[in-house]
Amino acid sequence: MSAAALIAFLQPGAAYAQKDSKPISSAQLTEAAGEAERQLQQTFTNLRFEEFGPAPVAGPIYQATAGGRIIYYAPQSAHLLFATVYDRNGVNLTALAQEQGATRRVKAIDPAKALAIGPVDAPTVIEFTDPDCPYCQALDRFWSAKAAEGKPVRRLIFFVSGIHPTAAAKAEHILCSTDREAAFRAAYSGQTPPVLRQCAQGRAKVAEDAELVAKVGVSGTPTLVADGKFISGFQQAELEAFLDRHAKPALAKAVSDVRR
Repeated sequence: MSAAALIAFLQPGAAYAQKDSKPISSAQLTEAAGEAERQLQQTFTNLRFEEFGPAPVAGPIYQATAGGRIIYYAPQSAHLLFATVYDRNGVNLTALAQEQGATRRVKAIDPAKALAIGPVDAPTVIEFTDPDCPYCQALDRFWSAKAAEGKPVRRLIFFVSGIHPTAAAKAEHILCSTDREAAFRAAYSGQTPPVLRQCAQGRAKVAEDAELVAKVGVSGTPTLVADGKFISGFQQAELEAFLDRHAKPALAKAVSDVRR
């Protein structure tokens, strides 16, 4: 058996992993370890390794996505790996896979089916939100403050109703209201009317949003999509950067118009 082939067996308890195969000797394992270490040093010459030895993970490793995050699974040893994988050129393969997955997830979202809040010509964000989520309420206050500063956004709202027990009823109330935006603002400011509105259309939309949430893999609120990138939670710095990116062209145009 070649040293390269032996590397596959360089895991604890893997010496008898293949059916009907002969046990691997200690010398063979040592040879495989040495070959693996030499390959590591030759491939990643910019890194210096102080220690080298067998990992607890055995067998093949598979890539999976959970909540928009790339994870790795080794079924033979039942290990879950939260890791970043690089190729020999330093390319972050995990990040690439995550970006590709995000692109596919965004394509599953139909903006026309969202509850739209904000000016039509403003920068657009997709927002998965829950009326009972305190961070969602804080995000709503943030957007309102930014709008007062002259930095409004167009929010495409989809409701997440599987986290808090009254979220579905409040979302239905908003969707059944004559003025949906006013009902949304009231709900997110903590106001609960004595009687929540109900209607078949609103109930169907809440169920439809729940299906989309499961399909896209949203696991927490708020979850936003800005410039095609998923943002989990109320990440104020990222949202400030998003607003700044979109405000600069508008500001440049305004200055240009003044000069004319």
